[in-house]
Amino acid sequence: MLLPGIIFFVIFHVIPIIGMKLAFQDYRIIGENIWVGLKHFKILFSSPAFIDVLKNTVIISSMKIIFIFPIPIILALMVNEVRNGPYRKYVQSVSYLPHFLSWVVIAGIWISFLSPNGGINIIREFFQLPSLDFMTSKEHIRWVLVFSEMWRSAGWDSILYIAAIMKISPQLYEAAKLDGANTLQQMRYITLPAMASTVITVFILNLGFFMNAGFDQVFNLMNDSVISKVDILDTYVYRIGLLNGQYAYATAASLFKGVIGLVLILSTHFLSKRFTGKGVW
Repeated sequence: MLLPGIIFFVIFHVIPIIGMKLAFQDYRIIGENIWVGLKHFKILFSSPAFIDVLKNTVIISSMKIIFIFPIPIILALMVNEVRNGPYRKYVQSVSYLPHFLSWVVIAGIWISFLSPNGGINIIREFFQLPSLDFMTSKEHIRWVLVFSEMWRSAGWDSILYIAAIMKISPQLYEAAKLDGANTLQQMRYITLPAMASTVITVFILNLGFFMNAGFDQVFNLMNDSVISKVDILDTYVYRIGLLNGQYAYATAASLFKGVIGLVLILSTHFLSKRFTGKGVW
């Protein structure tokens, strides 16, 4: 059962590591590539465009971690308190559904909903507020990314936390009730401590993808009006690599992103092990 997954990761995640040496070479269509050392990295770090893209990536990723990471935890706690079985299954199914939609479909939904004639502006008009085109607003576009990602992933990401809650012995809750603990106290002293290792592990793994910021999402929601606010490393690499044919330069940018992700995940793991005794391994 593991074989298909192992083959996938070997083909798309292990073998491509060999190609990372292109970041230190000048690409040649005919003949061997020329070794140029850190040439492309020097160009990369001296480029104003790259600095802007790096800034956008850090801001968008930080917003997603701060505002999205707690939502699946809160949702799992809320679902755990639902005692009506059919209603609980309905809530879970509805919250999971957006995860199975592609970003092309999700982008179409959000673009339509946030358009000048969309649902949100109809509500604003009801309250006598001016119409806004959120998709072309530099002030709002990053929040569109945050809320659309939250809508898509919160339900699916809550599965891990719900599974962690299911492992808690019901006897602990019964004992807490006998001692007079209310629902919030049970969450604080039983549920959350039992979820701690899962929360820490997921947080560390999420930091490993900190520099990604969501290529599929940004690519489908980006337009010329807001590109200066949402252009991230992945879209930058796609543009200069696949569209402009600067393969070595794009590989250097991609390698930089990967190294930062590795440093973040290792640093967070060791800090977590030091202060909480829990980490990824």
